[in-house]
Amino acid sequence: MTATIASSSPTDTALPAPPRKRWEYPALAALLLGTLICYLLNLNANGWANDFYAAAIQAGSQSWEAFFFGSSDAANSITVDKPPASLWVMELSVRLFGLNSSSMLVPQVLLGVTSVALLWATVRRSFGPAAGLIAGTVLAVTPVAVLMFRFNNPDALLVMLMTAAAWAMTRAVEDGRWRWLLLTGGFIGFGFLAKQLQVLLVVPPLALMYLIAGPPKLGKRVAQLFAAGAAMVVAAGWWLLAVELWPANSRPWIGGSQNNSIIELTLGYNGLGRLNGNETGSVGPGGELPAGGNGMWGSTGITRMFDAAQGGQIAWLIPAALVALMVGLVLRGRAPRTDRRRSALILWGGWLLVSALVFSFMAGIFHQYYTVALAPAVAALVGIGAVQIWGSRDRWWLRCAGAVALGLTTATAWMLLSRDASFQPWLRWAILAIGVVATVAFLFPPSRKQSVIVALAAAFIGLAGPIAYSVDTLASAHSGAIPSAGPSSGGTRGMGGPGMRPGGDDDAPGADGSATTGAKDSAAPGGTPPGGGAPSGTPLDGAAAGGAVTGAQGGLPSDGGTPGQGGTATADGSGHGANGGEQRMGGAGGLLGGSRPSDQIVALLEANGTDYMWVAAAVGSNSAAGYQLATELPVMPIGGFNGSDPSPTLEQFQQYVADGKVHYFVGGGRGGPGGNSASTSSAITAWVTANYTATTVDGVTLYDLTQPKS
Repeated sequence: MTATIASSSPTDTALPAPPRKRWEYPALAALLLGTLICYLLNLNANGWANDFYAAAIQAGSQSWEAFFFGSSDAANSITVDKPPASLWVMELSVRLFGLNSSSMLVPQVLLGVTSVALLWATVRRSFGPAAGLIAGTVLAVTPVAVLMFRFNNPDALLVMLMTAAAWAMTRAVEDGRWRWLLLTGGFIGFGFLAKQLQVLLVVPPLALMYLIAGPPKLGKRVAQLFAAGAAMVVAAGWWLLAVELWPANSRPWIGGSQNNSIIELTLGYNGLGRLNGNETGSVGPGGELPAGGNGMWGSTGITRMFDAAQGGQIAWLIPAALVALMVGLVLRGRAPRTDRRRSALILWGGWLLVSALVFSFMAGIFHQYYTVALAPAVAALVGIGAVQIWGSRDRWWLRCAGAVALGLTTATAWMLLSRDASFQPWLRWAILAIGVVATVAFLFPPSRKQSVIVALAAAFIGLAGPIAYSVDTLASAHSGAIPSAGPSSGGTRGMGGPGMRPGGDDDAPGADGSATTGAKDSAAPGGTPPGGGAPSGTPLDGAAAGGAVTGAQGGLPSDGGTPGQGGTATADGSGHGANGGEQRMGGAGGLLGGSRPSDQIVALLEANGTDYMWVAAAVGSNSAAGYQLATELPVMPIGGFNGSDPSPTLEQFQQYVADGKVHYFVGGGRGGPGGNSASTSSAITAWVTANYTATTVDGVTLYDLTQPKS
């Protein structure tokens, strides 16, 4: 087995790409085909996944203007709060194959398979085929990757482009050609159009990698990095410039901004605000509480990646990756400046450290699925470390390092699996027992037969937990704004716990004495969210109606009773987490859960629906999304995602109504608190309720804006 693993000798520097092994491409084909098949399994169970983006995909498949800007509706009232690149991929698929769950999500699956292939190719170039295959396998079974490569959030395209940038920079370090630097910049720039500044987390390690290890002289290396930066600016800037120069009155409002500016959105709500927590238009404050408790988005600190919300998503192999990084740097300590393997360690180690530290200490909006950005770096370092340590295990200190990595991985798996004792209870004990034995055995020089046993044990220790979480993720339905992989583990703070399923440990009596899960954190910080409430109803009127209202460890309620971020109260008060099946039928939706209109409401909206620019209007994007997806007609999301954007103004909405452009107003939708324009959606709601008569259809309050009160 050792003959197939690349050597870790420090004298192995600027070598050509490793020779092909007979088993390599069949193994790669099996990995990619297996990844594709697994990711496609049960895919349609996710339905529309994130209704917010699904509605924008529907809009972009109908209108090229909506396609270009990333509008929430085909009538182009407002955009989503991200650039549209990730939507383009799915919108083109929907244009070809029609609007359905498969046409929307299969492109995301293909991005996942592409990411695995790119990671394999990148790691292989420096550390050989075994390291590449291990890295690709680890990425493929990382729970948060399994989740996000089957979901319609921007993260799938973001991760693929970040990995592609790493591949291009690895090629640049080999031969120093300008084209690889320009391609790296292009990948990063296009990644900006997927999720704005998050892609920049990999820029420091990419730049440091080439600055240290690039073949040309220092002056040329610096010039090439500036050229890569210019390529990045061009790849992202053309769209930003077009949006900024486009007359504001002939394009949609930039969602998430308070001044209709993509630059403001980039630097504010989606930029520095994510770091310091000062996000105008957000759903509430972030960061640490004065007493050292948790902020709205969870506790910040060095252990954040291991806490109850993030741990099961990504943390399984982080300790092993860090050990691999340290071992690799020691092994390459005396290598020449251009050593290819050390440059790879700089890249992947820098990627992991920079991203993990930023995620750990950012005080603004943070969701557990963001950690998918760490997955390629963790996977690469694990593959590299496995090859380095195993290939040189005749050295005593490397056997000690391997034992430390196994011990830390065992302890991490035990901790993560212990958080939900009901999930595969035998697994943590099996990992613990095998882990203890394998850790001790690794300290001693094994025979050939023992080596195979120890290698299999190490694979089980490292992959059993992530695979179990991934299988659970594949078998479960995921929807809503903040999905999470694996089973519910409870005990988390902020906008929902892992798995987004009913449950947790914040149970409190409901209004009728039944259990209300997540009630402790269900109230929005700073009081009631603005605008979009129906004229009647309370934040938890689902509970008052009888039955349990189940949220996911807190969240923000809607008037219809949506106490958890993905959980949505039904008409009878029962709840379903976003992983647990359908949300409320006939509900108006809420901040983080899309509306689910009944057939009667859909028929009402579709009647003469093409006569109007917007068949309806609702406060908050998710409230509007379900009606738009059901009718495939534009529905105006007043105030954007949080219901707090100043779009449209009261005067604009009144003019739309006067011009006969809006048919119905849907009561009961709700945005989130915050934003200097919080009164805009409230003013529209108040004007509608004062001037139009409410009609209740299947539990939803509707106002016919063509029939004012006499």
